[in-house]
Amino acid sequence: GHSYFARLSIFRYILGIILPVIKIVMAASTVGSSVLRVKNVFSRKLCSVYTTPVRTSIYSKMYVDPIPDKTKLEELKASGEAEHLRFVPVKATPSDVTTSVFYDATLHKFINLLMRKGEKALARENIELALFNVKRIQLAKYNRATDEERSQIECNPLTILHKALENCRPVMELSPIKRGGITYQVPVPITQNRSRFLSMKWMIDAVNDKDQKVRFYDQLAKELLDAYKNQGRVVKKKHELHKQCEANKAYAHYRWS
Repeated sequence: GHSYFARLSIFRYILGIILPVIKIVMAASTVGSSVLRVKNVFSRKLCSVYTTPVRTSIYSKMYVDPIPDKTKLEELKASGEAEHLRFVPVKATPSDVTTSVFYDATLHKFINLLMRKGEKALARENIELALFNVKRIQLAKYNRATDEERSQIECNPLTILHKALENCRPVMELSPIKRGGITYQVPVPITQNRSRFLSMKWMIDAVNDKDQKVRFYDQLAKELLDAYKNQGRVVKKKHELHKQCEANKAYAHYRWS
């Protein structure tokens, strides 16, 4: 009987030593996991704030873009700026750049943006047919007009394309910025390239949102003529974006805070 109670007391003594140690270990592991979670969250927040995606280039900042346009070269020579550019390294000319009088950079960009799955010939054909329809519509209007009205009618489809895309270009857009657990739509200015991209993208999206019975190039011709007159769905979308930027101008300081 005495040995039983002796063993029981020893067991209780050992258990009294082990249980606090187990509690300390469990508490330490809980604190460690919490610290690790806080560290991971802080790292993600820090990376989202201080890292910016950058498109790298094989050329340094001292390299300048090539100027294949002969007219611009003549202007540089006349202004004297060409003497400075003679000793500046120049980037390699892209393979799709040409000095042909038929080359149009905006049209080429529009074709590339419209292309899907590498079918560039199909994209070029659709845009050429759309420009042909624009030319046909404007010529019909020109022939019906009086001599006074004809001077106001533009028949060059490339000029209409440039003017239409220019009328669709936004100057600002909304950027989601998170502050205090809340995501704000902050108005920010955009670059010329971004503005040109959005105008072309909106134009393509508006043309794709059409009736199935209407051909793509017919709808594209209609949207180009509407945008040329500063009307249509794409111009309306630009104005709506500018109104949203105006409504959210109170959040503009979140760009720097």
